[in-house]
Amino acid sequence: MPWWSWILIWIALVALSLLFFGVLGVRLFRQFMATVKELGEAGDRFANLGSAPLTPGSAVVHVGDVASEHDGAGNSAGAQAAPGSAVFAPPAAMRHDYHASKVARQEARRLRRIRRKAERGQPQALRDIDLR
Repeated sequence: MPWWSWILIWIALVALSLLFFGVLGVRLFRQFMATVKELGEAGDRFANLGSAPLTPGSAVVHVGDVASEHDGAGNSAGAQAAPGSAVFAPPAAMRHDYHASKVARQEARRLRRIRRKAERGQPQALRDIDLR
């Protein structure tokens, strides 16, 4: 093989590697721009989340008295947290809200159980009766 064929081979290898890295760079740039666009859309979508009105299926935290102002299904007009506000709330406050709503749900179930058993004429369980 003549000496100039080695020069042509090396030029072709360098040109192909530059082309390969160029295509990879363009592909990476396009993927990055698509990701930035999606992040912008997500930011716009979630920026309006705090100002959205609460719907019946949205996040509602009940911390008030269960026996007052309920519509029979356990739903009430207690204190409500805005959707997404838990992200920026302190963990102690979220833990308190969780335990308060858990106790409220347990009490609502107990009251529904008492009412259901009274309607059916069944005996009440001792744990359901307030003997405290």
